[in-house]
Amino acid sequence: MIKIALFQPDIAGNVGTIIRTCVCFDAELHIIEPCGFPFDMQRVKKSALDYIQHAQIFRHASFEDFYATEIAAKKQRLILASTKASVDYRKFKFAGNDVLMLGRESAGVPDDVFAKANERIFIPMKNNMRSLNVAISCGIILARAAKA
Repeated sequence: MIKIALFQPDIAGNVGTIIRTCVCFDAELHIIEPCGFPFDMQRVKKSALDYIQHAQIFRHASFEDFYATEIAAKKQRLILASTKASVDYRKFKFAGNDVLMLGRESAGVPDDVFAKANERIFIPMKNNMRSLNVAISCGIILARAAKA
C-alpha cells in the first residue's frame, strides 16, 4: 500500500486526522521534522483518538534522512501533492509502493524538495479556490490511490 509522508506539518489536529486516515487505509505515516508544533502524542491523540494504537508512524529528523532511508534505499517513487503541480491526481497511475508527500499547511515544500519528487500531482479546484485542508487532500488522494 502507498505510504504517506508529511513534510514539517504545522497543525497537530491535521496530523491526528491523517493518522486516522492512514489506519483506515492501512498506510504507513512518515513525519518529517521539524514540526510546527511540539510533537507529542497527547496533542495528536485528540484528533487521532483510539486509532493511534493501530497506526504505523515513523519520524524522520530531516527530509534528507527521510529521502535516504525511504526513497533512495527502497527505490520508491516520491509523489508530491502540490498546488504547483501539473498532473491531475485523477489521471495519475499510482504504484503500490509509492510515497505520497504532503507539504506544510503554511508553505508547502521548499524548491529543493519539490525538485526531488519523481512526480507532482494536484487536486483540481473549482471557483478559483487555492487549496483544500491537507488532511482532506490526503484522504481524497489516498482513496484514489487505493483503487489503483
